[in-house]
Amino acid sequence: MKKNAIALIALIALIIWGVYDYQSKKEPSAYGNQIQETANLQEGISLGNKAPDFELQSLEGKKVKLSDYRGKKILVNFWATWCPPCRVEMPEIEKFYEEFKSKDVVVLAINLTQTEKSADDVPKFVHDYGLTFPVALDEKGNVIENYKVVAYPTSYIIDSQGIIQDKYQGAINYDIMKKSFSKIK
Repeated sequence: MKKNAIALIALIALIIWGVYDYQSKKEPSAYGNQIQETANLQEGISLGNKAPDFELQSLEGKKVKLSDYRGKKILVNFWATWCPPCRVEMPEIEKFYEEFKSKDVVVLAINLTQTEKSADDVPKFVHDYGLTFPVALDEKGNVIENYKVVAYPTSYIIDSQGIIQDKYQGAINYDIMKKSFSKIK
């Protein structure tokens, strides 16, 4: 009887160990799950989509890619110098940028350059408003088209994994930006 009990306990222990071993090989770690989920996300412009990557030229003549900022929270703001709501929100965006740039937050302003009377208006605007965040020029309108920008300004809030968390059409203010970024990792 004692031998049967020991054999039964050993058999149960082997079964439990086998199930545990099978499950641990089947399920990646939480970090692995996060990477896998991000890799499997659909690229698009809806909340929860992986933000479409793009490459543009900055005002300084450098190449700027959205994916270069992976690992940081990003505010992508589409704007134009002639747009009254854009003019209203720029000081608010600058204030937000100055406060949060040291906290892995990036502001990337994308000028709707093909809608400007002159490309020379953009650096003058940036200077006049004292903007210090990166400004990229969408000279051909490709990024605006990919992001389906129909209202100016339009802002996308993107988390550190490149996932769109919020979208705003129209001017946003400091409080909206701060609240939106406080919800993401």
